[in-house]
Amino acid sequence: MQSPSVVGRNWGSPSAMDESSAKKARLELANGHVKQEAAGEGGAGALVAAEYGSRVELAVRIDMRVLHCPLCSRPYKPHVFKCKGGHFACAACVAELPDGQCATCENGGGGFDPCPELDTVVSSTRIACPYAGCGRLVVYHQAAEHQNGCAQAPCHCTEPGCGFVGLPAALAGHLAAVHNVPVHNIQYGMVLRVQVPSEPQTRLLLVAEDDGRAFLATVGALGAAAAVSVVCIRASAAARPRFTCRMWVNLGAVADCNKVLVEMQMRSTTSPGAVVATDEPTFLPVLPRYLVPGDGPSMEVPLSFRIDRVSPWPS
Repeated sequence: MQSPSVVGRNWGSPSAMDESSAKKARLELANGHVKQEAAGEGGAGALVAAEYGSRVELAVRIDMRVLHCPLCSRPYKPHVFKCKGGHFACAACVAELPDGQCATCENGGGGFDPCPELDTVVSSTRIACPYAGCGRLVVYHQAAEHQNGCAQAPCHCTEPGCGFVGLPAALAGHLAAVHNVPVHNIQYGMVLRVQVPSEPQTRLLLVAEDDGRAFLATVGALGAAAAVSVVCIRASAAARPRFTCRMWVNLGAVADCNKVLVEMQMRSTTSPGAVVATDEPTFLPVLPRYLVPGDGPSMEVPLSFRIDRVSPWPS
């Protein structure tokens, strides 16, 4: 495997340099270490041996294979193991090997032991989040988890022929302005009552006044009935805050004992336009007798929504 290499200037030997620039200034440190610096004007680009123990971060290029288990191809996370023949493997793969023996080594000489040296590399290697506006440096083996919940993860418009990509708030504005999706403001913990056309794939944007968070309600067909679902427009429900949603049909004078109600933990998605209500883990079924006449030719669903911020999830 390729060893990590510093990305920097290629330095020649002292004999090839000007004598004055080849000299080093030596500084004796209290603990006996020596700090060496390139003499000359500026010394720009010089590699400086600093006091051991002081934290100095360095940008490097490294063969990605060094950070991945060759058996399962997943990123290493501590603890990493090394066999007597010099082959590496993650803890999960070592646990599955017959008798814990390396399959690459011959004559049964491949027993595994922990490799704290590679653990140090794995724990200290960080990469930048690729999403604009985030800027966080994340431990390499945690990068996928971070990206799944990053607040700056882009969301996608799934309307036919539309390639818009943007942050959740930008996508909500795009859906309203370009695709004429109706918008209603909502306050956390308060009830919003609306009438929504029962036609399949009718959508409604709910925008929280508290923080501008956007949610998308979708109506779908359920035989002769209708189904309603709600999702949060963002990368992942692993991010906080988290939300619950209560939905029910406004039955007017009908007794409360006949009320149709669901309560769910909100799912998140970066492609809200692709949501199909009946494919969601939880949706509100609305029987035909609960539909009411609307302003247009189609019947409408009289709905109530209540969204609450909940973190962590209730047990």
